[in-house]
Amino acid sequence: MSEVTYGTRELKRARYAVATVFAVHGAVTGSFATRVPWIQDHAGVSAGQLGLALAFPAIGASVAMPLAGSISHRFGARTALRGLIALWTLALTLPSLAPNLLTLCAVLFVYGATAGMSDVAMNALGVEVETRLDKSIMSGLHGMWSAGALIGSAGGTLAAHLGADARLHHLLAAAVLTLTGLVACRWVLDLRPTEDEEPPPRFALPPKSALLIGAVGFCAVFAEGASLDWSAVYLKDVLGTSAGLAAACTTGFTLTMAIARIAGDRVVDRFGAVRTVRVSGVGAAIGALMVVVAPNPAVAMAGFGLLGLGIAVVVPLAFAAAGRSGPNPSLAIAGVATITYTSGLIAPSAIGTIAEATSLVVSFGLVTVLACGLAVFAGVLRAGDRTSRAKVPEQLSPAATADPATKP
Repeated sequence: MSEVTYGTRELKRARYAVATVFAVHGAVTGSFATRVPWIQDHAGVSAGQLGLALAFPAIGASVAMPLAGSISHRFGARTALRGLIALWTLALTLPSLAPNLLTLCAVLFVYGATAGMSDVAMNALGVEVETRLDKSIMSGLHGMWSAGALIGSAGGTLAAHLGADARLHHLLAAAVLTLTGLVACRWVLDLRPTEDEEPPPRFALPPKSALLIGAVGFCAVFAEGASLDWSAVYLKDVLGTSAGLAAACTTGFTLTMAIARIAGDRVVDRFGAVRTVRVSGVGAAIGALMVVVAPNPAVAMAGFGLLGLGIAVVVPLAFAAAGRSGPNPSLAIAGVATITYTSGLIAPSAIGTIAEATSLVVSFGLVTVLACGLAVFAGVLRAGDRTSRAKVPEQLSPAATADPATKP
C-alpha cells in the first residue's frame, strides 16, 4: 500500500470508524442467529438439514475470502470495505426468504461469502490503524464486534418475542446497518497500492509453528459458532422454552462475550496470556457442561453465559502468539485467522449433523471437550504472553518487537 501520512486526529477518527464497521458486522451475525429457529420453520427443514445448510456459509467464505485482498488492491482499502460491508449487510435479508432446503443452502453460500470478504477487509484496516497508532486496539475492535452482535441479537429477541416476521425484521435491520456501515466507511484509512505493487497472494497457509496455536483458536471459535447459531434452538427444542426466551439466551451469550473482550486486555496484562486462557478454558468447560446437564432453561442460559465469558479472549491471544511464533508474523497471523474463521463457520453444521445422528445434548458434549482443550493446551500461547516477554526480552526478534499488530 502507498505510504500516506495521517495525523493523530485522522488516525483516531479512522479507529472509531473501523470500530463502527466491526459493530455493524457483528450486528448482522446477531440479527441472523436469533432468528434461526424462525428460518428453520419457514424453510421446513429438520435439525440435520439445517446443519447441512449452515455448512454453506463456510463453503462460501472459503471460496471468497482469498478475493478480499485482490479487491482491496484493485479498488483501494476504503472503497473495497465500503462495497463489501454493504454486500454483507444486504445479505442478511436472504436467509429468511428461503422457502426450502435448496434455496436456503444457496443464499447461505452468498451470506458466507460476503461475511468472509468483509471480515478480511475490516481486519486488515484495523491492523493498519493499530500499526500507525503504535498501540494495541484489536481486542477493542473485536469487543465492538461482540457489542454489535449483542445489539443485533437484542433486536432479534424483541422481534421474536413480538412474533414478528423475520423477513420484515431482517429487511429493516439490513437497511439501518447498510446506512451505518456506508457512513462509517467515509473515515476509514484510504489506502491504495503503489503502481509497482503486485497483488497479494490468494492463499496463505500457516507455518508449522502456528498450527497448534491455530488449533487452540479453532476450539474457541467452534464453541462460539455453535453457541451463536444453536443456543436458541437448544433452549427451544431441548428445554421447550418460548421463542422469545430462546432468543434471549443468544443475547446473554453475546453480552458476556462483549464484556470479556472489552475487559480482556487488563486481565491479560495482570495474569499473562497462558494463565488467562487456562482459567478461561476451565470456566468455558464448566459452562458447556452446565448446558449439557441443564434441567431447566435458567441453568442452560447461565451455562451459555459462562461459556461465552471463557472463550472471549482466546482468539486475540492466539493472534498475538502466532505473530511471535516464527520469522514471518503476517503469514502466521493470516494462517491462524483462516483456521479460526473456518472453525466458526463449520461449527453450526457440525453441531447439526451430530444432533441429527444423536441429539443436541450430545453435540454440546463435543463443545465441552473442546473447551477442556483450551485449558490443556494454553501453554502454546506462551509466545504471546506479556509476562514471559518481560522476563526474556532478549529472545524477541526485531520484527516481533516492532509489530504492534501482534500485541495481545
